[in-house]
Amino acid sequence: MTRLILFFLKLYKRLLSPLLGARCRYHPSCGDYARIAVARHGALRGGLLAGWRLLRCNPASAGGIDPVPLTFTFRRPPNADDS
Repeated sequence: MTRLILFFLKLYKRLLSPLLGARCRYHPSCGDYARIAVARHGALRGGLLAGWRLLRCNPASAGGIDPVPLTFTFRRPPNADDS
């Protein structure tokens, strides 16, 4: 299943992404994030992370650098401002 999802993400990146242009607010782009997440965490967990990222990618979002976590979790990383 992971290979199939990676294949479709590769097709998207090659065929559709150039037509849409560079619009992503995050780095890496949402397509690259999904590819890395699925390759690193598998189809289910990587798909969940990619879906969560897509939900966060909207006009009200500030964007910025958002790397794929090394371990799977839905908790927010600790922030110095939360102390």
